[in-house]
Amino acid sequence: MSEPRPRWAPPVLREEKLESALRTLEMDVRRRLDGLLQGNHLGLVPGPGTEPGEARPYQPGDDVRRMDWAVTARTTQPHIRETVADRELETWLAVDLSASLDFGTAACEKRDLAVAAVAAFTHLTGGGGNRIGAVLSTGQEMVRLPARGGLAHSRSLVRRVATTPRAPEGVRGDLVALLEQLRRPPRRRGLAVVISDFLGDMAWQRPLRGLSARHDLVAVEIVDPRDIDLPEVGLVTLVDPESGRQREVNASPLLRRQFAAAADEHRAQVAAGLRQANCAHLVLRTDSDWIADMVRFVVARKRRWSGGAAG
Repeated sequence: MSEPRPRWAPPVLREEKLESALRTLEMDVRRRLDGLLQGNHLGLVPGPGTEPGEARPYQPGDDVRRMDWAVTARTTQPHIRETVADRELETWLAVDLSASLDFGTAACEKRDLAVAAVAAFTHLTGGGGNRIGAVLSTGQEMVRLPARGGLAHSRSLVRRVATTPRAPEGVRGDLVALLEQLRRPPRRRGLAVVISDFLGDMAWQRPLRGLSARHDLVAVEIVDPRDIDLPEVGLVTLVDPESGRQREVNASPLLRRQFAAAADEHRAQVAAGLRQANCAHLVLRTDSDWIADMVRFVVARKRRWSGGAAG
């Protein structure tokens, strides 16, 4: 008899129960994330903005490029012009829906967890005149959803991600092309959230670094236990979902150790590549309470904003 589905697992987003599943997902997100930010933007760290504010006397260490020469001349004392942080946030989601996410051996498929992450970020960054848009890619199809505000748009965006057709067997994902869709044309400074399992080669590092020059970045890495550990089951058939290739192997202790070591090395490379791009890194697993992981991530970022230790 199969184990009961955990209460924290995201709902199964299938056509026959899609609308009720989306309502359940929205209620779960609201119940556990409401009030978490208390007015702070998730992506934009409080600091200098673009709107001119009040002038104040110059202090050693201030940026001389912000010198207000008119006030300085009038008062004969050096003054700088403060800037006010932007109050409207534009968020763009880059959602990888390639075939490698149509897989899951724990509480859900990785694809379901990607949709759940979309729902969480639309909730966390919505409201107050903020806008959110998305670029979706299955490897076969690229879809752009314009950045707009409002609850109706947020719900429509989540539904569009959930109903994106799966790529046929043999179609490889293209995370590089997905990121390039965010880089060109350039957009106003904001938050870019990349949702992917980051499997495969590391060619995405360069476009991600390009994005970091203009946007605050968050990477959501979707992980399934079988991505990092082979089960102790003897003969097992391994399938590459993006090429359809299959290979039957004996999951011996040696092979399992080698597989785990290779998976650990790849994940370390992914984490290093994200750090080099100045990208915040959130890991969501199909065998873990994803909303609890999301809460810990956001709380840690708020602590860094306020100067506290990020536990």
